Amino acid sequence: MDRKKELKQLYKETKIEAGVYQIKNTQNQKIFIGSTRNLKTLNGVKFTLEMGGHLNKTLQNEWKHFGEDAFIFEVLEILKKNEAGYFNEKKELEKLEEKWLDQLQPYGERGYNREKSR
Repeated sequence: MDRKKELKQLYKETKIEAGVYQIKNTQNQKIFIGSTRNLKTLNGVKFTLEMGGHLNKTLQNEWKHFGEDAFIFEVLEILKKNEAGYFNEKKELEKLEEKWLDQLQPYGERGYNREKSR
């Protein structure tokens, strides 16, 4: 029982980090770029794919077709928080994700993301 309490406390003390991640299909090299305000939730993204409920239907279909072992999850960048003054985490995370989308271009044959109309 003490071990359970210890693990619970450790979880609470673990710093919550926002960042940008990539899901890569190792069979066809297609990628999905996403962001989250809590990188701990990546297990939840994987669970959603396993249960068949991911919002990106193309990614979901290929997950089902190729299987879980064909995909790898990678954190591309952790958002550096500005401790001094006002910091809009949501807006800064959107900018960081946009940077990675521009850099990797995960659209069409290259990936699962949809280009946003500007």
